[in-house]
Amino acid sequence: MQQAKKVQARVKKILEVDGLNFVDLNGNGVLDPYEDWRLPIEERIEDLIGRMSIDEKIGLMFIRSMPTGFSQKDKSLTSHGGALDEETKTADSIFAYARTPGASEMIQELGLRHFIYRENQTAEDTATWANALNEVCEASRLGIPCIIASNSRNEKGDAVFGMNDAAGMFTTFPGTLGLAAAAQGDKKRGQDPRKRFARFAEIARREWCASGLRKGYMYMVDVVTDPRWQRIYGTFGEDVELICDITPTLIEGFQGQNLNEKSVALTIKHFPGGGARENGFDPHYEEGKFNAYATENSLIDYHLPPFEAAMKTQPASIMPYYSIPSAEHSAKQVYKGKELKFEPYGFAFNSPFLQDMLRDSMGFEGYINSDSGIINKMCWGVEDLEVHERAARAVNAGVDVISDSHEVTALRRAFDEGLVDEERLNLSARRLLRELFLLGLFDDARYVDASTAAAKVKTKDAVSFARQTHEESLTLLKNSGGRLPIRDAAAKKFYIEGFAKKDAAAAELNQALKALARDDFRLNLVDTPEEADVVLAFLRPQSGDYFNATPGLLELDLVEKATRIALDGSEYQETTLLDADRLQSMLREARAAGKTTVVSVNFTLPWILERIEPYANVLIASFDAFEEAQLKLILGQIEAWGALPITLPASGKVIEVTDGVSISPNDVPGYDKQQYMPADLIYAYVDEDGNKYELGFGL
Repeated sequence: MQQAKKVQARVKKILEVDGLNFVDLNGNGVLDPYEDWRLPIEERIEDLIGRMSIDEKIGLMFIRSMPTGFSQKDKSLTSHGGALDEETKTADSIFAYARTPGASEMIQELGLRHFIYRENQTAEDTATWANALNEVCEASRLGIPCIIASNSRNEKGDAVFGMNDAAGMFTTFPGTLGLAAAAQGDKKRGQDPRKRFARFAEIARREWCASGLRKGYMYMVDVVTDPRWQRIYGTFGEDVELICDITPTLIEGFQGQNLNEKSVALTIKHFPGGGARENGFDPHYEEGKFNAYATENSLIDYHLPPFEAAMKTQPASIMPYYSIPSAEHSAKQVYKGKELKFEPYGFAFNSPFLQDMLRDSMGFEGYINSDSGIINKMCWGVEDLEVHERAARAVNAGVDVISDSHEVTALRRAFDEGLVDEERLNLSARRLLRELFLLGLFDDARYVDASTAAAKVKTKDAVSFARQTHEESLTLLKNSGGRLPIRDAAAKKFYIEGFAKKDAAAAELNQALKALARDDFRLNLVDTPEEADVVLAFLRPQSGDYFNATPGLLELDLVEKATRIALDGSEYQETTLLDADRLQSMLREARAAGKTTVVSVNFTLPWILERIEPYANVLIASFDAFEEAQLKLILGQIEAWGALPITLPASGKVIEVTDGVSISPNDVPGYDKQQYMPADLIYAYVDEDGNKYELGFGL
């Protein structure tokens, strides 16, 4: 017998039938099949679809970023106690929409039921906002609930649109590369990395559910193959085997064996793998709009396996990337005995990839959620079509939700002109409604208790495990002369300095480092390197912006200023990273004087270390790990555990580009690049002690 549900309603009435409670979602005083939680979900879906108008079905097929009222400066433009932002905006810096309505209009007039959360409010405020959105939804004609998606929130890193929209409010682990580095350490020691990811997913799932977030735009299972790709730090690195192992674990950890009232539904991205860039350029801008597979079968060998692995646990949705598969720049690719023919359309418009490969060959059962802006700025391959034609092309190719768009009028026009038929709209509606029903949003999980949300995040056990993962993500690359751990720290003088691209970031880093070293670790800090016994340098390099192309190739060398040649042949000054000249001079002089020089580098990209490593006794790789963990490693309070999730290039020569072609293939992971290199070049960096900085290395 099915267990009775404690249904939730704030606006509509509760119907009592046979001693059980149901929400009268359409307000007609009758228990209709879609309102009856005792019935099979498929029966409820079909009943609801039969009641929906064309516009309601179309509204269901769009998802849009939605600000909270808590961030609205003019509180007169808010509703629901300040939770909802009702301002109509006319400026959109990313997608250039002429008009973006407020929350209630978006729901009531446009019919949207999918929203993206990009702010960093407290758990309680997040839950309050989610409840308010669903209260407006409940008041609508059919009472269809909404679902809120977010990019990952449980990893440390800079807030970047579409990557890490927020960090710090929930239990904070290292970046995804850090999770992968800890997992590489697990592998080296014969431990199962899936156990780490299962626990991570359970902690995150619990916190998301408590805050009313039921949809994750995550995770990026793209395999890193092009070292210049600016989005590397959002991935799990280049180890195809590891990514295939952990992807089903993550999905099950968030979703459960089947979607239910306690699940967070995941959107695995970016199909069929975003790592195969052309010299790092990203499809968020025109220069990077192609995926190129210059190596025979690289798509099948390296990029598709994580998505095939994901099918074992069926993610709720899949997000295709913006790119066009390049026929001109690709070698032969044979998938399941059939040579692939690349159509010149971005993957969101590409039926051979979405329908033939993803659904028919791989057996994907969920819905397809496009990447943001595909019918506006990133409409690669269909630029010549009008917006409504682009929408029709995407939907007919297999897309069920168009991301970060509220242009319902475009799809309505496509329907009116016969470019999309009602049967196709119904197919998407079924897929989308199934998720809402399975998650309990129609019945007993529409609202969360905001008053208890804060107590359910950052619990003691969660924070302890996250801290342990920070520590175990740290990777010791070099330890010349066994300088680590530093003994008798109380008797030594330390000079500590942080280096970052921007002055403000460097100042903030230095302030935090010195306070931590002085107050928590009781180190004797001095003002100059000359006074010190130990010189500690913490590097946070930064390069590029995945929404804008760099004038030339993105730099991985740790340089401050250099004259570069832009793609158009002109000269420009490169200032992307940090003051390496001063850093190099400081380390060189300190090491020559017999001092211990320790350098910790934060890796968001596979930086080239040839200008820094020779002057460091000790080199540590951090992947957005807490500075506290790094100091604990330096002082011997913990042991090194992590291993590299990516291979570090030896120099600019091994990624040199001539006439648009890299000397090392952009579509092959670092661990396999050597077989394609000229005989006189070694791809992976080798330090003065003979350590080779390749996938899985860590002292």
